[in-house]
Formats: sequence, structure tokens, C-alpha cells
Amino acid sequence: MSKILLIDMRLGVRARGDFQGVFMSKSMFEVYLNEVTDEALRAKLKAEFERTTKKFGLVFERHSPEGIRMPQSPVRRGRTVIREADGTFHKVRAISGDSLTLADEHGNVIEEKLSNVTAARQFGEVVFPGLKTVGSVRTGNPEDPAHVVINGENFHALEMLGYTHPESVDLIYIDPPYNTGNKTWQYNDHYVGEQDSFRHSKWLSFMERRLTLAKKLLKPTGVIIVAIGDDEHHRLRILMDEIFGEANFISDVVWQGGRKNDSRYISNGADYMLVYAKSEPTLNEVGVRWREKKVGVDEALAKAEEIWGRHNGDTESANAEWKVWLKGQKNVGASTDAVNRYDRLEPLTGRPIHTYGDLTWPGGGGGDYEVLHPITQKPVKKPVRGWLYKDPSRMQEEIEKGRVFFGSDESMIPRGIRFLDELDSQVVMSVFSYDRKATNGYLREIFGEKRFPNPKDFNVLMRWIRLAAPKDAVILDFFGGSGTTAEAVIRLNTEDHGTRQCILVTNNELSAKDDAALRKAGHQPGSTEYEAKGVFHNVTKPRIETVVTGVRQDGSAYSDGLPANVEFLDLAYLEEGRVHAGLEYERLAPLFWLKAGAVGPVVQRTADSVDYEWNEQSSMAVLFNAGKAAELAELLATKPNQVKHVFIITASSEQGDLAGEAFGDEITVEPIYGSYLDAFQINRSDS
Repeated sequence: MSKILLIDMRLGVRARGDFQGVFMSKSMFEVYLNEVTDEALRAKLKAEFERTTKKFGLVFERHSPEGIRMPQSPVRRGRTVIREADGTFHKVRAISGDSLTLADEHGNVIEEKLSNVTAARQFGEVVFPGLKTVGSVRTGNPEDPAHVVINGENFHALEMLGYTHPESVDLIYIDPPYNTGNKTWQYNDHYVGEQDSFRHSKWLSFMERRLTLAKKLLKPTGVIIVAIGDDEHHRLRILMDEIFGEANFISDVVWQGGRKNDSRYISNGADYMLVYAKSEPTLNEVGVRWREKKVGVDEALAKAEEIWGRHNGDTESANAEWKVWLKGQKNVGASTDAVNRYDRLEPLTGRPIHTYGDLTWPGGGGGDYEVLHPITQKPVKKPVRGWLYKDPSRMQEEIEKGRVFFGSDESMIPRGIRFLDELDSQVVMSVFSYDRKATNGYLREIFGEKRFPNPKDFNVLMRWIRLAAPKDAVILDFFGGSGTTAEAVIRLNTEDHGTRQCILVTNNELSAKDDAALRKAGHQPGSTEYEAKGVFHNVTKPRIETVVTGVRQDGSAYSDGLPANVEFLDLAYLEEGRVHAGLEYERLAPLFWLKAGAVGPVVQRTADSVDYEWNEQSSMAVLFNAGKAAELAELLATKPNQVKHVFIITASSEQGDLAGEAFGDEITVEPIYGSYLDAFQINRSDS
């Protein structure tokens, strides 16, 4: 009986393969816990037990943190490496020539050749991130922020963005691995397949770490949209309830992408988008309402104006042509009933109107007075429920404004008139249909071959970005894939002259098929041949370059291009000692440029002897000699520039504070080495 009661207390959604066996009661757990002599281990065990013993919600096995290969980094004593023979992680105990002494997580010691291991990091280990520019395109307004595409592990990129963009992101859109079992994503350097009994809990661990960091980046009015398929949809919803809060859930949007006639039972062609606010009460408080233009409204307004102009005030003939045109638009799907119901042209101006507004009081008890017909001057028929406006003067005001429609005589109850150009937007539905098939062909047109399976459609993303984010928004996608989100933002800015900035993070991962083929051919991760086939170098970067410049990789013309500034960057891992010694500024400068708003060029140091560097088109300036603060401040005050952020290279907080006093309140001043090291020297725990 006690076991049955205990299981009742542990109700929840469990990932398959998790928590095998019977849970002991908390009192017995505490007895056993007290037998653990290691205080740190005892605290971790207690915290994990408290986390997983809950009466409802999502219960899953939290797997040990992931790790990543870092083939460009040197192998050093005390650091983590991956053994290429089996993909296991070890610590380097000693190095002697080409021989290494390694220890696994259990302390087992083995000998290995240097050539058989690759430098790595496991999450929870200290990292000092930097950025290295690997290309850029500049076709946009130099005063607009550049879009940033980062090649790197997204967990570490999110940690870095926690330094550059805390509570600064308006919208996060991500399309993470759907975990279908088709080996589309890796955990600890291994593809996760359908036969992995822990694949659901590994996926949840993987997502939980990233979503927890992502939440910290959102503004109080920020929103996150996560695309997902059937395999993990139900688990993700509960996970996001726990991270973002049930009260901040906005919608579970269904995207019907097409029919699957080969399905045995039901055509499961839908994907989902889970939408959460950072704080729904804050969104409500500032009056945010998501609305979109009705389909076909701009074309309808233009056509109505043209028809009215040609008929010279002949209302009857103009209305006849207008109705025919509307019917044709509906037949080809160019407009919906939201526009087609405006089936008359207003007699004085020719503006499209509908005459179906209800002027009666809902439920009864409305205004009881006479309304005269404008032609017969007789009282019109009164509604049983009474008039909508209880005050007869208000009704007369609406009549004088031309917003009341009367029948041919007094026998018809008048109706309200609505103008299309005043009600041209509508709330969005939580279900929409849009065929996904065209996107594969779209990418083939750019590359001349298939390089990436099933990319998202930029038109769909444009719609949701337009709805959920302002025109000057910062938009983050840390599962950037082929770069659809960046293209959507760039196209949307071109369409409505916005200044949205996209920060896109992707890795250079290969498909399981390409990975196996290249390894078989002797090309290991880090080699030129291997890296060239990764998604960043082979898909994301060339796609965005082609869309912006209008020129394909092979030099052929693709389009006229789009106005945008884009910076392509590799996430770099720096040595703490070199940062302390001031030897890593080249890799830190792009990070500080990103923190300063990413406007204009990255300001680099041209010579060790210079006291400061700045560029009139850049949002950043750098002070290398704190004693020259007043001189730089005077330059910035007297010359035209875009500088909004001055970074001071000093390890002394007193020097930094004193130098900062030279600049006006409109400029943010920050001593960078101190703040940077403080931000990243702590161990990033997995909790």
C-alpha cells in the first residue's frame, strides 16, 4: 500500500527510460543521505532529489552535461579531451611528448596518444568566449545595426549573450531538433537515435539548459516562440510551463503544412509553435495587442478607389463592378470574408463599407426612442431589445457621421456601417495552413543543389515576427539552421523600413551521413574538408550572402539583393591568462561591438602605442589609456559619430570610474577586462 501511495504522489509526465525502479520515501532517503560524507556530493544529491520529487508536472532524468569538440584548441594538462576511439570524455593528467595520461569521470587512468584525442569542453567547465570575424556583407544603411551570424555551440553562445544582451531581446524564435529518432541531433558528440531508451530525457535536459539561459535574455515584454513536432510537443509544453510559467502561456499555434495521403490513419502534417511571454502581465500593462492586416486589404482599397474614380459618382454602376471584382478575388483565394464583407462603396466617398453592424442592445433593455428615416421622415421600426445607444443624441451623432445604414423605407431596422480602411487589421487565428513543400525548392534555387532538408519558410516567419516584435526589435534564433530567421528579418526590414536586428546562432554540424563518409575518407572534425561540409559554411553563410548581395557562390546572378549589414563570426575560446595579460583584444573587440549595438565596423587596435580607437560610423570606441579619457570625450562631443558605448582597457576599477566621469550621460562607459572576467570566471553550473 505504501508503494501505491508513493507512486500516486509522483504523478507526472515521464520521459521514456527514466526512473526505473521504486522510489524510496523521503524519510528513508534522508537517512541514506546522511551516510554520504562528502558535503558537496550530499548537497547535490539533496538538490536533485528535491527537484524530481514533485506531485505533478514533468519528471525526467537530468543527464550529465553535454560536451563539444574544440579541434582548434590545444590539448593542455588539466583540460578535457575526447578520445576519438570511443567518444568518451577524459581529463588530461599529464603530457609527455606525444603521450598523455588521461582519467575518466570515475578516476580510471589510461595512457593515450596525443594524435588520438581532441580538445573539448563539458558544460559546467569555465569558458572565456570571444568572437572572430570570418566575413561580412554591407549593403544597408551604415547607421542600422548589423545582423550577426555566429558559428558555435549555442549553449556557450547563450552564456556569452547573457553578458552582451541581458534582458535585451524582444523576440526569440527557435526551431530546435524535433527528436524524431532519425539521428538529426547529437548529445555528447553522439547522434541520438530511435533505439536510445533515454532519448526523450536527453532531449529535455538539452532543451532545459538552453531555455533557462534564453529566458534571462528576454526583455520584460519579450516573447519566445518554439517550433516543435509531434514527438516532443507535449513534453516541451510542460517544460516551458515550468521555465516560463503557466500564466505566461500565450498560444499553441498549429501550422498545417500539407496533406500526407500515404498515412495509414490520419494525415499528421501539422507542426506547432509554442508561444510564451516573459511576463504576460507586463505585455498587457503596456497595451500590447497583436494584429495583422487582413489578406487582400491593400489591393481592395486601391481597386475601390480606381472603380469609384472611373464611374464619376454613379454609385449603382460602381457597386456592381465592385461586387464582381470581390467575387473574383475570393474565387482565387486573394482575399477572405474579412475583406469581402465590405461589399458596398460609400455613396459620398467611394470607400468600401459593410452594412451589417448590430445597433441593438445585447440582451435587451436598450434605448427606447424614435429614429426618423432620412427620406420618409417616419419613425423606423424599433428593435425589440432596444437601441445600442441609450442616449438618442449619441444615435443622432452616428447618423450625422454617416455610420448608420437605412433601408429604402422605415420598415427596416437600421444597421451600423463599418469602413474597411478603419478596420483593416484582425487578430490572428491559432491554426493556419501554409504549404511547406516550396521551401526545399527555394534553397535549391540558391545553391543549385539540395544542401539542407526541410527549411522553414521565411514568409511564415515574417508573419510572426511582424506580429510579435516591434520594428526596432532584437530577434534571437539560437538554433539557426539554414538561416531562415535571418532572411525573414532582412526581408521584413526591406518591406517596412524597420531596423530589426537578428542574432543567429548555428553550429557547423554535419548530417550523420556526411559525418560518416568524411571520417571514412580520413577527414576528421577540424580539417578543412570536414568543416567545409558543415551547416554554417555550406548552408547558412552562403545563403545569407547570396540573398543580401544577389550573387551566388559561383558568381552567377541570383537577384537584385537586399539592403542589409551582416557580420559572420566564429565563437572563440580564450585563455584566461592571455585575457589578463591583455593579449586577446582582437577576439574580444567583436564581443564588445556586439554589446554596444553592432552598428558600423568593429573597432580594432591599430598599434600598441595608441591611446584610443574610434570610428565615426561605429557604435563603440575603446580607451586604451585611461589618462586620455578627457581627450577622447572631447573628440566625441565635437565630431559627428555613432558612438554610444566606450570601453576602457584597465584592470583598475578606480581608474575606470575616474575615466568614465569625462563622458556624458548619453554614452555608456565600461571598464571591459574587469567586467568580462567577472562575468565568465565563475563555473557555469548545470543547475
